[in-house]
Amino acid sequence: MVKEIAHSLREYKRVSIATPILVCFEVAFEVLIPYVIALLVNRIEKGCELDVILKFGAVLVAMAAASLVFGVCSGASCAAASSGLAKNLRKDMFYKIQSYSFRNIDKFNVSSLITRMTTDVTNVQMAYMLLIRLVIRSPLMLICSFIMAFVMGGSLAWVFVAVVPLLAVGLIIIVVKTIPLFHRAFRKYDKLNSSIQENVKAAREVKSYVREEYEQQKFGTASHDLRKDFQKAERILAFNQPIMQFCLYVVMVVVLSFGSYLIISNAGIDGAIGVGELSSILTYGFMMLNSLMMLSMAFTMIAMAGESGRRIVEVLTEESSLKNPENPVTEVKDGSIDFDGVSFKYSENAERRALADINLHIKSGETIGIIGGTGSSKSTLVQLISRLYDVTEGSVKVGGVDVRQYDMEVLRNSVAMVLQKNVLFSGTIKENLRWGDANATDEQIAEACRLACADEFIERFPDKYDTYIEQGGANVSGGQKQRLCIARALLKKPRILILDDSTSAVDTHTDAKIRKAFREYIPETTKIIIAQRTASVEDADRIIVMDGGKIDDIGTHAELLKRNAIYREVYTSQNKEGHDLED
Repeated sequence: MVKEIAHSLREYKRVSIATPILVCFEVAFEVLIPYVIALLVNRIEKGCELDVILKFGAVLVAMAAASLVFGVCSGASCAAASSGLAKNLRKDMFYKIQSYSFRNIDKFNVSSLITRMTTDVTNVQMAYMLLIRLVIRSPLMLICSFIMAFVMGGSLAWVFVAVVPLLAVGLIIIVVKTIPLFHRAFRKYDKLNSSIQENVKAAREVKSYVREEYEQQKFGTASHDLRKDFQKAERILAFNQPIMQFCLYVVMVVVLSFGSYLIISNAGIDGAIGVGELSSILTYGFMMLNSLMMLSMAFTMIAMAGESGRRIVEVLTEESSLKNPENPVTEVKDGSIDFDGVSFKYSENAERRALADINLHIKSGETIGIIGGTGSSKSTLVQLISRLYDVTEGSVKVGGVDVRQYDMEVLRNSVAMVLQKNVLFSGTIKENLRWGDANATDEQIAEACRLACADEFIERFPDKYDTYIEQGGANVSGGQKQRLCIARALLKKPRILILDDSTSAVDTHTDAKIRKAFREYIPETTKIIIAQRTASVEDADRIIVMDGGKIDDIGTHAELLKRNAIYREVYTSQNKEGHDLED
């Protein structure tokens, strides 16, 4: 896990190395200050001139200033390193997710991926900040203070040997107790984010059915469960301070009592402990115990971040279920499509096959309609063409080549798919359309919109093609959104154009105009139209009737009306004249 996360440091390795070095200098000056103060106190006790006090004062100011400068520099370099790591982690995760297949995304789910890129990365950032500064500073301060306490107090410093392990054991127990709680809490974070995402996305439905109170209760329950885990963890962590205070007071009582006794009983003896040594020992005691407490807090944060790091590494090490071959084909010859003995399951463990025994051959330039009930796997069939999923059995060929032999970018640039619920992004109409072709001219954009019948409403906007589209296309209607998505697909100049129920929100007249434009202006492009309305596919060269993941029949509109019960039933239910067919 550490190795994978460390790969994201890259250009921030130097500041990461510089931070511990700066911390060492900071600690060195900080540890020497009590020693100099002890010397000053002893000189004052024996009686000294003002110039001696001023010299010691100047030395102390210089040491404090040096410690401050090194502390500020280490803090700045630490902040640069940790924020840089977080930036690179988010970038690496985002790039990795872009390479995922739908199967990989289904494995994690969207809300979990968002949590990992936000909350989990922030936890790792904070832990790394503590790791390269506090985790270096605290042990170093502990060791140096321990050594200096022996130098200044001799046998009196042995009291720390007894107290420090007790404090360390208590703090380790606290850390061990909190780790499982944080592990459980992060899983609940995913559920909470999922609830928020679902609620915001379905805001219209929530308000339409007046379910605000129900959603509030659902969110409240998830939030309450998360609070309980964190509250329990915080209660355990709260023992940090009392344990530290208890050990501190024990040390103070022992050191002050025994130290005072030594000072009084050995007064006037050369080499005996003095007031200066006693004060420095107390200061070093504070440093040691405070270092242990800081170290325990750092380890707690690191323990919590360990779970976050594990979740991040899961994303970074996940291999896409779809990969390019070693020597991919880089050109799609034509738009012909062949399904040979194709069967498909969404999961290896799934009992039911989404598609079974599909044998289908489509010529380049043909217009194919697909009709079928909900759950008949119409969309699943066409998703195999652009290799959004790989077949479980058999093969899918485009241009006479198995899709698994193509470079995926080349294949997907040759296959344009317009879904029923396509997404428009924040930006102008032009910016959205140029997803199809980043270098498209204004004339090409206008032509694509004319073919998709989108120019009709675009020209009515005050800013026309520079009209700003809200996130998700919230400020355009469903039919307008679908037409813009069709225009975007046409700009790709694809070999194969797939419309997955993507004219469901437009009227029949506009639907007919779009299909006519396809016939006249892109005759060489293979067109596959999935529809619920028979009117949308009745002029297709062939129509495929899907049922239960299998091809029930293939034929023209007239042929299917005569011989296929499923197609005839759909047609009858959509046409007033349907009851006269048998006559």
